[in-house]
Formats: sequence, C-alpha cells, structure tokens
Amino acid sequence: MDVKATAKTVRYTPRKVRLVLDTIRGKNVDEALAILQFTPNHASNAIAKVVKSAAANATHNFNLDHDALYVKACYADEGITLKRFMPRAKGSASQILKRTSHITVVVSDER
Repeated sequence: MDVKATAKTVRYTPRKVRLVLDTIRGKNVDEALAILQFTPNHASNAIAKVVKSAAANATHNFNLDHDALYVKACYADEGITLKRFMPRAKGSASQILKRTSHITVVVSDER
C-alpha cells in the first residue's frame, strides 16, 4: 500500500531539493533517514521530516510494518515564488526571486 506525506511552501529551491531526493529514492526508510542525517545540505532536514511523517502515516493510519517500508517515490514541485527587489545604481532595481518547494514522499511496504 502506498502512503504519502507532503510539505508545502518549503523555503528551498526545487533544484537543490531534488539533488537530495535522488539519494534516498528506493531506499529503506531507516537507511534514507541515516543518509539524510549526514547529508551536508540544508534541505535534508525538511526532507527528513517529510520521510518521518510518511512513515508515521503508514504505521498509525494503515497499520503497516515500519521495518518493511521503503521510499517508493519522492519528488519536489515548484511552489510559490516570493518576489523581492534589490536597489541598484541610478535609481533602478533588480528583481530577486525567492523560490519555494512542495516536497512529496511516497512510502510503500510492497516491492
């Protein structure tokens, strides 16, 4: 059975989040959390929370075995973009885009 967890509007760019998600796809949940703990990327903390949430959803809501769970799918979609401006020379301004992500993790117990 597939169980899903999502974190919306996380303040990391989807491009950088996808680099971390590629390392845990297809791994056991405990192994994925161990990888995320030692990954030197700020987005790994947010991804670890989503993986823990998906595992908790599977065990509490659907009575699945925690040891049998693995990361079936994980992806980061683009969220809203906050637009800010930086003053520049001669009274002009340049735009700064602060991007956000929607992180989704799907865990399953059947391979």
